[in-house]
Parts: sequence; structure tokens; C-alpha cells
Amino acid sequence: MESFIEILKAIVFGVVEGITEWLPISSTGHMIVLEQFFGFSNTQGKAFFDLFIVIIQLGAIIAVVISFFKELWPFSTRKSRTQNREIWNTWAKILIASIPAGVIGLLFDDALNDALYNYLTVAITLIVYGIIFIVIEFFLRQRAIHIRQRYHLNVESSTTHPDGFNESHYTNYPLFNIRSIKQISYQMALIIGLAQMLALIPGTSRSGVTICAALLMSFDRKTAAKFSFYLSIPAMFGGSIIKSLIFAKNVFIDNSVAPLNGFQFLLITIASIVAFAVSFVVISFFMKMLRTKTFMSFGVYRIILGIALLLIFFVVNHGDIRAGIEAISTSDAMINLEQTFVANIHCLNN
Repeated sequence: MESFIEILKAIVFGVVEGITEWLPISSTGHMIVLEQFFGFSNTQGKAFFDLFIVIIQLGAIIAVVISFFKELWPFSTRKSRTQNREIWNTWAKILIASIPAGVIGLLFDDALNDALYNYLTVAITLIVYGIIFIVIEFFLRQRAIHIRQRYHLNVESSTTHPDGFNESHYTNYPLFNIRSIKQISYQMALIIGLAQMLALIPGTSRSGVTICAALLMSFDRKTAAKFSFYLSIPAMFGGSIIKSLIFAKNVFIDNSVAPLNGFQFLLITIASIVAFAVSFVVISFFMKMLRTKTFMSFGVYRIILGIALLLIFFVVNHGDIRAGIEAISTSDAMINLEQTFVANIHCLNN
């Protein structure tokens, strides 16, 4: 029964990873909330959990690779030489945007996590970027109103367009200037890459901060989200590889942690498969949603989640800044509940 409960935990973590990694709502914040109640690090060990939450990202990232494979594969014989050259240009932009966060992450990731990986930091960043999303969307809404008023935009006729509202079809003063990956300059890619460094602060949301930066540079929402997804490929692959190497070093060289057992491999595999399946659905849904919806709701959700984490920080952890994913009081209660549940099952069987 205890093994079954651990498998259920892995499935839930995989579902949450698959949803929150691609929506601009901070996967870290949600992982902290889950760990608050599940206590995975208490039952399987903190070293395992630190590796677990990174490795299951591979399942999510494979979903991105498959979803955009045709757009990112530069060796297709079905594409013209010009089209393949444009794909190589896209990869160059991805590389340029990945360098700043990659360098800073290699140098200071552990220090940043030790200093900032706590409820207060995550809650504050959730709320701050939630407010930023709302402010950006308010600005875009006001600008759209101004465009309609100035150029007498026929809003009703726009509803017949298959991609939803598209300002460029009705005015030479568009709401967004960047509507495709091809239009992104190397300078823009670098600016987004510099913004991505902020995602090293827990709770920021890598997709959230890169999308915010893109929106401020007049990307349309779909292009902003797509480029953010592209940037996730080197960022998450690199993070998973580095964390795996560190774990292997701790096991085989430093002998500071125990190697993974067969059951822990099973937990990682299950969570990764679930994360892949959920990610594949969420990415498709998210890209379709952006044809007609804004990021306003995500901003509101981030603020609500941030307030919830503040309540956990002050009420459950009594304002202990050291209480993060590794020191959680309610997880002990969950373990006791699990043990009680298992004991009752045994009694019923007897």
C-alpha cells in the first residue's frame, strides 16, 4: 500500500509538471505546494526529490520537441534550402537567448537556490509577475481601444477570421509588430535571453518572464509563447543533464548520497511519462487558446497562488525563512495519515 501511495504521488507530480511547466504560472511554486502536503523528500530522501523534479522535466521537454519538430528540424528534404536556412537562423536565435541564463546558472545556480529557494521568495515573485502580466494586458487593451477608435476598426468582421482577431488585416497600425519567429532579430533574442536569467529566481517562471519580455517588445502572444517554448529545449535539457551529473558525482565519487533503487527509477519513469502526455495536450491547448485569449487570467492565478504560499509561510512554517522544500511540517502529518490509513486496511483484512 505504501508503494501504491508513492506511485500516486509520482503521477500527481507528473500531471502538475506537465501543466505548469508551459503555462506562465511557475512550476516551482506548484512543486513546493505539492511537497508541502505530500512529503516526497521525507519518504524517498531529499537527494532523490531534487533529482526527481528535474528529471521529470525531460518528459515535458520531449513533448515540446515533438510538437514543434517540423518547425525546428533543419535537415528535412521536404523543405527548400531557404526554409532549412531559416530554421538554422531560429536555432542561432535560441542559442543566443540561452547563453546568459546558461552561464549564470552554471556559476551561481546552487548559491541562488540556497539563498532564495524558500516560500517567501517564491510567493513574492509569483505575485510580482502576476501584477506585471495584468499591467501589460491592461496596456495592450488600452492600446487596442485606441487603434479601433483612430482607424475605425471593424471588430465584427474580425470574428470571421479563422485565427481569431488579427489587427494587421484591418489597419496599418497593428497592435503587435512581431508576428512570427522569422521577424525576431538577434538583438531581441538576446534581450529575451537576458530576461530569462530572472527565471533563476525560484517562482519567477521561465516561460512567464520570457513571455513578458517578448510582449513588451511588441510580440504577439502566440509568437511570444512559441519562442519561449523553443528556449525551454536547451534550458531544460541542460538543467537535467547537469543535475544528473551532480547526483552521479555525489553517489560514485563523494559517496554522500545513496544511489537510486529500482522503485525510485520506477517513480521517475512514471512521472516522466505522465509529464510527457500531459505536456503534449497542454502545449496544443495553450497555443490554440492564445488565438483569442490573453494572459490576464494567468496573472490573477499567480497572485492567488502567491497569497496561498504566504499563508503557508506565516501560518504553517511560522515565518521560518529556512523552511523550503526540505523542511515541511505538514508533510509529517500526511505521513501519519498514510500510516493510519495503511494500519486500518490491515485491520480490515484481519
